[in-house]
Amino acid sequence: MTMDRRGEESPRIAYKVFTFEEGKKNTEESLSVSIPEVLDPQYGMYVWPCAVVLAQYLWTRRDHLKDKTVLELGAGVSLPGVVAARCGAKVILSDSANTPLCLENCRRSCEANGLHDVVTLGLTWGEVSPDLIMLPKVDIILGSDVFYEPEDFEDILVTVAFLLRKNPTAQFWTTYQERSADWSIDALLHRWKLNCVDIQLETFDADKSELAGSTLPGRHNIQMMTITLKTEDTGNS
Repeated sequence: MTMDRRGEESPRIAYKVFTFEEGKKNTEESLSVSIPEVLDPQYGMYVWPCAVVLAQYLWTRRDHLKDKTVLELGAGVSLPGVVAARCGAKVILSDSANTPLCLENCRRSCEANGLHDVVTLGLTWGEVSPDLIMLPKVDIILGSDVFYEPEDFEDILVTVAFLLRKNPTAQFWTTYQERSADWSIDALLHRWKLNCVDIQLETFDADKSELAGSTLPGRHNIQMMTITLKTEDTGNS
């Protein structure tokens, strides 16, 4: 920890640069973003492997993102949300209302990339708060490694289901790291009438141990999926 001018402790910050490049076309189009990581272990605000894979997915669909409203859940250091904003989306970054330091880091990520119109918001999974109800129309919901603790799985899907019923044409794009073969969200998807489609990483050039100039995702087993309302449920929103 370091001391600020008021004599208070402030976390040590390191900036990590990720550069996304066009891999298939004969073009030099690329995007570099700078993400601040809090180095002190008690904060846990690092770029995780899932975030790089999700950001790569956004980069390869950048033409689809322009002028879309994108909400990132559990944003943390906000790499996917920052990439979406740099690709022309209108972005709302959210993290738990109970973790102001995470929300502070969301804002820090925006400042590092010259993003002055991105909204940061405290949204706690599983709680239908006034801020959740008051959200504008959302086109895409993002979640990077939000399926981390099994006890949070239903709270996450409660929030996602609420948002999808309010925005029946929206999609939830999420990446997760397989940590146990015993963990599954299938029963919860059925309970909340949600449909899930697995996205193969090779379809967006993410089946590599290095992405965006980073050694992440490494050898971790990362999966990507999109979640939507089941078709029969969209007429009842």
